[in-house]
Amino acid sequence: ATVAGVGGGDAPVAGVVLVDDLSRYLNLVVLLAAGLSVLLAWAYVPQFSKETSSFYALVLLALAGMMFMGKSVELITLFVSLEILSVSLYILTGFNRRQLASAEGALKYFLLGAFSSGFFLYGLALLYADTGSTQLAAIAANETGGFLIMTGLALLLVGFFFKLAGVPFHMWAPDAYQGAPTPVTSFMSVATKAAAFIALFRVLAALPGAPVEVWGTLVAVVAVLTMTWGNFAALRQTSLKRMLAYSSIAHAGYMMTGLVAGVDALNAVLYYLFAYAFMNIGAFAVAAMLEKTTPDARQDADIAAARGLFDRRPALAVAMAIFMLSLTGIPPLVGFFGKLYVFNAAVSAGWAWVAVAGMLNSAVSAYYYLRVVVVMFMSSADEASYVRPSLPAGARAAIAIAVMGALLMGILATPVFVELGRAVVALR
Repeated sequence: ATVAGVGGGDAPVAGVVLVDDLSRYLNLVVLLAAGLSVLLAWAYVPQFSKETSSFYALVLLALAGMMFMGKSVELITLFVSLEILSVSLYILTGFNRRQLASAEGALKYFLLGAFSSGFFLYGLALLYADTGSTQLAAIAANETGGFLIMTGLALLLVGFFFKLAGVPFHMWAPDAYQGAPTPVTSFMSVATKAAAFIALFRVLAALPGAPVEVWGTLVAVVAVLTMTWGNFAALRQTSLKRMLAYSSIAHAGYMMTGLVAGVDALNAVLYYLFAYAFMNIGAFAVAAMLEKTTPDARQDADIAAARGLFDRRPALAVAMAIFMLSLTGIPPLVGFFGKLYVFNAAVSAGWAWVAVAGMLNSAVSAYYYLRVVVVMFMSSADEASYVRPSLPAGARAAIAIAVMGALLMGILATPVFVELGRAVVALR
């Protein structure tokens, strides 16, 4: 139904939500992320919990919050949607009661999340005090933003940067991503970013005056700090899952590069989100399979767990290599085109230094991504410690879909990018 609705025009509902092509594309991204993660969870979650129905109910609740977040054109609706997805993810992060790291990650996520929600709500109150409205259209009508409007919007940005794990509001992410069950990590690392980016684009489009000139420098600095910190932190990791967690922070920085270019870069960010869903969830799916090969299956797999994977599971090793090379941005894979589009948008908008920082960071990331590839193909397995990973049907399907999606989006990069241009029209 979502695919069929693309191009069907705008449908405002009570002045608080807007169903347009932008929200429909967001629906596709979060549904894709949820679908792949649920396939991965099918055999994964029953290993540590009998409450599988509660798990899937929470995923659906988080999905509802994400979808409404992308449709919201009114700040109270946006805040409620944000809290719905946040509370669901707090619980999902701590769903594995057998692991202390899961509870620790959930607690940190909850405490810092509540703090950021306070910033968001306070910003909302300031905007209402100045404009007398919580609708984005009314805020945009104020051509000369006063002190209260600027302060309120700055506080809203704090809330968004928290959800995106942007530096310096990122401290929750590594522990939450590592402690959460891997299907939850794969879901939240993609879908939460997608919802936050689309909602942030709507808010930035409603800024009074010239949004890029007013807020561009702030967003650009956060983008560069985020990608740099994420990549350099990932260099030091030995846990595959934690490495991917820091990598996820770095990719948020790459996507923020599109924000500084304004609405014209929206289709570039959307393309990146679709690409990221395939390559990142696929990588986490392989990491989940490697977790079972460690002596204690409740612990995260080290990168060494992938040693000699090509000899043990050739197809799994090839799939992981595709994901790692895509995340690096090696042409002609999908990750290359995602970075190409967002960096090109930044250069076209006059933010060449941000694009250069992104390219340099991509070069840094090649070290830890290619390290995994080298370990899989050029090292021998230690049979005393590691066994041949099992591949449940759900995980096998998720990995296969992710590989096909990553390859097809790379082959069809130009037509997909042009099609996503509908979202730019929707936001003008």
